[in-house]
Amino acid sequence: MTRVSAELPRILTIEDDPVLGASVQAQLAQCGFAVTWCQNGEEGLGIARQRSFDVVLMDILLPGMDGLTVLTHLRQSHSTPVLLMSALGAEADRISGFRLGADDYLPKPFSIAELRVRIEAILRRVALDRCPTTPLLSGHLQSLGFDDARCDVRVAEQWAGLTRSEYRLLETLHRNADEVLSKAFLYQHVLQRGYSAHDRSLDMHVSQIRRKLKALGYAKLELRTVWGKGYVLSAFDEPV
Repeated sequence: MTRVSAELPRILTIEDDPVLGASVQAQLAQCGFAVTWCQNGEEGLGIARQRSFDVVLMDILLPGMDGLTVLTHLRQSHSTPVLLMSALGAEADRISGFRLGADDYLPKPFSIAELRVRIEAILRRVALDRCPTTPLLSGHLQSLGFDDARCDVRVAEQWAGLTRSEYRLLETLHRNADEVLSKAFLYQHVLQRGYSAHDRSLDMHVSQIRRKLKALGYAKLELRTVWGKGYVLSAFDEPV
């Protein structure tokens, strides 16, 4: 394992394939990241709990404790951004990952260039989350409370349990309430990467936000899909 330097972005890679794991570790190190690599879920979970990382890269199919189980346990105590990596192509696996709190999903095979872009996008989102913003307190938006430090929203005293990516997406739509925002705009300004027609990450985040707001009984604003245009957050009784 590589010793983690506090001066570099700290990456934990949990990957059981020795060839891929060694390659990711070496190439990300060349890109300026401090990379710690382990090869099973139990060890990875222990390291993630004991030490501070900026991003966790994790395969879903791991020996022993699989990646989704590791993610479930990690989310009980840590909000460290997690990027799932897997050869699994089924949408159900991506949905499970996002529901459990994953911040992004990268299907195998992937290039180191794409992996680096995804990591840098997550790091930018985290940096933006730490920047104070002025809360919106006017009109019918009051009942949805935003907490930038916690990266979550609440209704009364109930928290939604959003991930960082979900929070930034909802905050952006909330800040631009009643305005249709294109997928290209949201990918660039929220997920910090270009839009691809085959990338379903944004759709998954929207689905999770809807589910979590519904669980809170929130019914003042609706996150709507405007087919062929994008998404909008507007009152339930207002046609788009």
